[in-house]
Amino acid sequence: MTPRVSVVVPAYNNADFIEETVESILGQTFTDFELVIADHSSTDGTWERLQRFADDPRVRLLRTPAGGGAPANWARVSAEATGDYVKLVCGDDLVYPTCLADEVRAMEADPRVVLVACRRDLIDARGGMVVRARGLGGLSGAVPGTSAIRRAVVLGANIFGEPGCVLFRRSAFEAAGGWDTSEPFVIDQQTYCNVLTRGDFHAVPKALAGFRLNASQWSVRLAKKQSDQVIGFHHRLAEANPGLLSHADLARGDAMARLTAYKRRLAYVWVGRRMHATASADAEG
Repeated sequence: MTPRVSVVVPAYNNADFIEETVESILGQTFTDFELVIADHSSTDGTWERLQRFADDPRVRLLRTPAGGGAPANWARVSAEATGDYVKLVCGDDLVYPTCLADEVRAMEADPRVVLVACRRDLIDARGGMVVRARGLGGLSGAVPGTSAIRRAVVLGANIFGEPGCVLFRRSAFEAAGGWDTSEPFVIDQQTYCNVLTRGDFHAVPKALAGFRLNASQWSVRLAKKQSDQVIGFHHRLAEANPGLLSHADLARGDAMARLTAYKRRLAYVWVGRRMHATASADAEG
């Protein structure tokens, strides 16, 4: 029997966190789902840790050959989805118990909605709270997809959040061409916007997911590269969808993208220092 939801996890060297991630998915109050996990040739024992879930009938474990970076594993695991709705959860993030229930409810209340997103908590590598209930750019409830896209552009930020925050209709995702890898640093946001050109958005204004920050993920060089890719994405989006974005929207969005990237860099530096201080205190204790 086809499940209502496919939760897909592209795992790569997530041994420290993958079991907690999988447990958060299997602990959902909404139960009509499959869980597909593809390990991308991890070398840290991720595949071995996943074996404890191999006998769960909800779980399918796959292996993705090395090469192609994250986009290859995202595409591979998403192609295995059979449900009406799809949620991708990265191998170190969390979904809270009612995440699927709340997002499916919002999706099924309106057939025009093609993508639902929630707020998320930002957590550190130890699971400690960094920032509560981030995201959505002030949106709440049902919003035309084009309005949600415009809001994201003018704020220069991914208001929809990381993939664990988002549930989309598989039919709309496939019609949009799947994961858009033209700008790898914004693969999620540009894909969401492609999907939202095909229908409406629903914002669930509460934290239903946890995104794990890792200080090693973000450097000054990457901040510049990411902001350049966001800006490129804005302009291609405008070219592909005449009338969607004004010149003023693009000018503001480009400036905000640069500011957002460097603010994120500062946040990652702060998290790194906090984790270092905590580790030092533990060692002294």
